[in-house]
Amino acid sequence: MADLLLVAPNIVAIERELDVDPADFRLWVCLHEETHRVQFTAVPWLRSYLNDQIAQIVDSAELDPTIVAQMLREAIKRVIEGLGHNEEISIIDLVQTPAQRETVERVTAVMSLLEGHADVVMDSVGPEVIPTVEHIRAKFTVRRQGQGLDKIIRKLLGLDAKMRQYRDGASFCRAVLAEVGMAGLNRVWTSPETLPTAAEIVDPKLWLARVHHELTAS
Repeated sequence: MADLLLVAPNIVAIERELDVDPADFRLWVCLHEETHRVQFTAVPWLRSYLNDQIAQIVDSAELDPTIVAQMLREAIKRVIEGLGHNEEISIIDLVQTPAQRETVERVTAVMSLLEGHADVVMDSVGPEVIPTVEHIRAKFTVRRQGQGLDKIIRKLLGLDAKMRQYRDGASFCRAVLAEVGMAGLNRVWTSPETLPTAAEIVDPKLWLARVHHELTAS
């Protein structure tokens, strides 16, 4: 099994920015990344599935510079117009074709699951393992929300979507855990067909009805 590698200067910079206990924060981050390693090693088909989805996006990419430039101009205009209306639009979303958008939705749903699942694992260890875990989570949540210019730039680049992956994925996992426990949640790893869709990530009852249909049948 490969070693877990972290970029130390980045970890130190964030822990100082958040003013959190260094040892606790580093263990907390390691738990998150270790969970990702377990996800990919324990689910043999997951890596190839994601690689296939990404390959579809790359293969269908429009490389004509004139078309790309036009799409970028229109995307920037729509993003700027949407900023004052709290509209979830990014340049990345708008330069995709409809076919690419469908694939990106599948990838986003999987990434939301992976990130949310790792977040839930991080927070489940409790103060017995990481004494300041609640303090770290509170500080990190505020950091993810962003403020001012940082928030605008993240919106333009689609990085707000990355932040939503943690939030929505964690909410999905917690909702499923509350209904069917860890064994029930682990059905997501059965096959690509049991992965949640983008719609199911934001409405876990849809996934429960599809995958745990015995709940609605009883």
